[in-house]
Amino acid sequence: MKTFSAKPADVRRSWYVIDAAGQPVGRVAVQAAVLLRGKHKAQYTPHVDTGDHVVVINAARAIFTGKKEGTKTFMRYSGFIGGHHSETVQRVRERKPEFLIEHAVKGMIPHNRLGRRIFRKLHVYGGSEHPHEAQHPVAVPKPLRRCEKTTTTL
Repeated sequence: MKTFSAKPADVRRSWYVIDAAGQPVGRVAVQAAVLLRGKHKAQYTPHVDTGDHVVVINAARAIFTGKKEGTKTFMRYSGFIGGHHSETVQRVRERKPEFLIEHAVKGMIPHNRLGRRIFRKLHVYGGSEHPHEAQHPVAVPKPLRRCEKTTTTL
């Protein structure tokens, strides 16, 4: 038996849409990262970009659990004296809601050249409209939460 290794020319890419409205940011990011990497495919190869394109809509309506909405901060530093900037989730959501999803997904993909190529296939939009209808994206179903799981009795 030989180990299968996908070639970049053999990869067929699909388009998926994830609706982030009412879902925790981390759950949306996990779904997007798995689809971007191609881990849902049988031909997944770690060193080849086998993933699909992902469109995330309603990023402005994604939620954070607990008190993270007011206490979590995003920090950046310009490299100059006094160049430290911190923002809470509320301020980031007002300024650029797409950043919340992009930042979470970026941390879940490889931090190298392959990861940068994979990240270019992520398209995040704050509202429910997106310009990728011509690609006929498939909607990814929302995962069930614990309280919504159905139980069967015998």
